[in-house]
Amino acid sequence: MNREKIYLSSPHMGGNELKYIHQAFEQNWIAPLGPNVNGFEEDLKKYLKEDVHVAALSSGTAALHLALILAGVERGDEVLCQSLTFAASANPIVYLGATPVFVDSEEETLNISPGYLEEAIKDRIGKGKKPKALIAVHLYGMPYKVEEVHKVAERYGIPVIEDSAEALGSSYKGQKCGTFGDFAILSFNGNKIITTSGGGALVAKTAQLKEKAVFLATQARDNAPHYQHSEIGYNYRLSNIAAGIGRGQMEVLDAHIAKRREMNAFYRELFSTVNEAIVLNEPENTYFCNHWLTVIKAEENGAFKTDDLRLHLEKNNIESRPLWKPMHLQPVFEDAPFYGNGVAAAAFKKGLCLPSGSNLGEEEKNRISTAIKAYLQ
Repeated sequence: MNREKIYLSSPHMGGNELKYIHQAFEQNWIAPLGPNVNGFEEDLKKYLKEDVHVAALSSGTAALHLALILAGVERGDEVLCQSLTFAASANPIVYLGATPVFVDSEEETLNISPGYLEEAIKDRIGKGKKPKALIAVHLYGMPYKVEEVHKVAERYGIPVIEDSAEALGSSYKGQKCGTFGDFAILSFNGNKIITTSGGGALVAKTAQLKEKAVFLATQARDNAPHYQHSEIGYNYRLSNIAAGIGRGQMEVLDAHIAKRREMNAFYRELFSTVNEAIVLNEPENTYFCNHWLTVIKAEENGAFKTDDLRLHLEKNNIESRPLWKPMHLQPVFEDAPFYGNGVAAAAFKKGLCLPSGSNLGEEEKNRISTAIKAYLQ
């Protein structure tokens, strides 16, 4: 048996990435600017198909940090944030000296609960602290309840920062994720649906906001013949080399999404006869999920245990991973406010992310299928 490790989500090159990298070397654009950066931003803008403006940055975390700055978040403010997410969704709040207010998930998509979101807003306003912004996450590529969440935010005049780090290519009612919020962020980390090895992007509604983001991302240098700075800036721009990888990856993005959706269908078929196991899927046909990672949940008090399955797969050199540990349960955020009833905590306890890469072929599927069937028996 081939014991080579099957990874959860590994980089998958399309073939043309080197073409753009070679162009950068030939033209000596070995810098955090150049034709690939401009081209990558334009590729993303065209793909999102809305009137948006894209700034290519060094990471999704950097994009979120700048989005919070552009939304006016300052020291002492409070920012609402989905609890069931990766730490990078919440950490930039703390960078600015603000306080995260965590909100539980709803069952259908595992994303932020509109009901608890409104409860949190009302309670914080009642305490004299209206939240300055909301970070809503499309978890594992599954769109959050866009209309319900945005109606709540609009009712109280709170800007939405759409964390689409895991959701490039997902959509709701035909509109791409990354275009709903006042700001949105994308990630091109090595494990994402496309990668620049490390990188991200900020999506803004106006050219002026994009320009401001680029200004802040390039050390906030004023327009002067000498180096003058009236604001604090950051070294957050994406390099022209990394952007070249991104340009090649954009050419295969839709193919990668199709492969990840095939993996989700593979798991739904594999677990179709296991009543105690639920494979997360779109709640209705208005949702289109890229299925960056396929999530399986165990029913309460059943014999099927996701952690036992994880350990069994590990013995077969197949990587799987528990869901993100909710932020309100993290030691670093133990004093942060939280609103909810335990949906996120239960998902963490009973959920598992399964190998979902677009580069998994029939041989890998057979190994996964054999291992899972052996566990189920």
